[in-house]
Amino acid sequence: MDKLFRLRRPNSWCRLGVSKVSTFCGGFYTSTSHSDPADTIYRRISKAGHPTNSMAAILDQWLEQGRDLKQSDLQGLVKMLRRYNRSGHALQVSEWMSDQRNHQVSPGDIAIRLDLISRVRGLEQMEKYFNGIPDDLRGLQVYGALLNCYASHKYLEKAEALMLKMREFGFLKTTLSYNVMLKLYFQLRKIDKLDMLLQEMEQNGIKHDKFTCSIQLNAYGATADIEGMEKLLSRMAVNPDLTLDWHVYVTAAKWYLKAGLIEKGLTMVRKSEPTISGKSKRIAYESLLTLYANAREIDEVYRMWNLLKNLGKVYNSSYLCMISSLMRLDEINGAERIFKEWESEQQFFDVRVPNVMISAYCRKGHLEKAEAYVDRFVERGNDPDATTWDRLATGYHANGQMAKSVEAMKKAILADRPGWKPNTITLAAILEYLKQQDDVGAAEEEFLKLLQERGHSSTSIYDKLGSNFNKETLHFEAIDQMEREDTLVDGEMHEIIKNESSS
Repeated sequence: MDKLFRLRRPNSWCRLGVSKVSTFCGGFYTSTSHSDPADTIYRRISKAGHPTNSMAAILDQWLEQGRDLKQSDLQGLVKMLRRYNRSGHALQVSEWMSDQRNHQVSPGDIAIRLDLISRVRGLEQMEKYFNGIPDDLRGLQVYGALLNCYASHKYLEKAEALMLKMREFGFLKTTLSYNVMLKLYFQLRKIDKLDMLLQEMEQNGIKHDKFTCSIQLNAYGATADIEGMEKLLSRMAVNPDLTLDWHVYVTAAKWYLKAGLIEKGLTMVRKSEPTISGKSKRIAYESLLTLYANAREIDEVYRMWNLLKNLGKVYNSSYLCMISSLMRLDEINGAERIFKEWESEQQFFDVRVPNVMISAYCRKGHLEKAEAYVDRFVERGNDPDATTWDRLATGYHANGQMAKSVEAMKKAILADRPGWKPNTITLAAILEYLKQQDDVGAAEEEFLKLLQERGHSSTSIYDKLGSNFNKETLHFEAIDQMEREDTLVDGEMHEIIKNESSS
């Protein structure tokens, strides 16, 4: 049998359905007596954050210096790296643990490996890895991880087929796998299937937990079924097995505000505050700050900001929430002041923070300020990413500066990163502009070649043009698309809430 699959001991499947698989294994904070106590393997790995850095080289060096690494140390490192979205590095450590150190891996380790491979190398490689797992190790943890991978990539047919197999194996005895599928149905707006699965849970005696109810709340909110949402909240309030914590109130508040029911939304936000405690305070305050901004309660936004600052260290995510909220409220001076504070105090550069400023300036037509921000962080040795240049290109397009838009979009495509997609409206306008230039065809061909080399299809771009090309309409549509995409920054906080609450 491949050394990769030698079983060490069974572990429980820890909340895989939304974000995490493993339990925390300590030990990597310690170091040998002859070394500097501050020089830990955790610190070395933590500092090597650039994607091109080799984790194997760091681990090998650690051993060459006569230090030890326990399996629990390595499992702790994998968890730490996953927590900070360093999936590529986490996969390197996971593979090094079994391939180089010859450690026996548990079903939990295998489940984590499936998740990491799907994130880093895609589903095809993940399935190839799964097919190499011996049948006797394909228990609930491994099948649960596979289901979560399919659901994360929104592969509905494969997820449903696997769910059917798990029914046959008798694995569907808890809420975990059900919640994974319920979340997928919600994301794909398959509300009928979601309701059918909820009925199956009731028929099989599977109790709805707070995650099940959270998905239901979101489903009601997304379909504007406020009455259904309120009935569910009432049932939850009298259910002794459920607690109405801040996650629930925030979810309800989000949908009330989206439906224009401001007072009801604010009531939910206010009810949430007394339930906030412990380690969740930062994420809770960030979420409430965003909701108060949506309700245009500027004083409450600043109150939440002060609560965040009173917690001690202010994280990049908090600055991101505050600056984007102030920009949305047209509090430009306040946003600029907070941004300067971030510049002076930041320990780790996060390009999303200046990107929020650049996006807002481009939407409002303040292109000189947007350009100045780009120049500023380039001068400080930081690289603009694809989103930076894409936003600038859209700003130029919306303000009729097409030559500059072309150059900025070229830089965006060259700075391409996994998961990034260009603003298709801006691209459509660029192609139309290039068609009209003196050197007919050449500039457009060069641009299309660049797109193709970077893996972007031009078909959807031409679809945007249609038969009735209207420059004025495209200007507005480009800005609208930018605004929709930028709301994902705020949406990240709600996704963090889900992940945090499931750990």
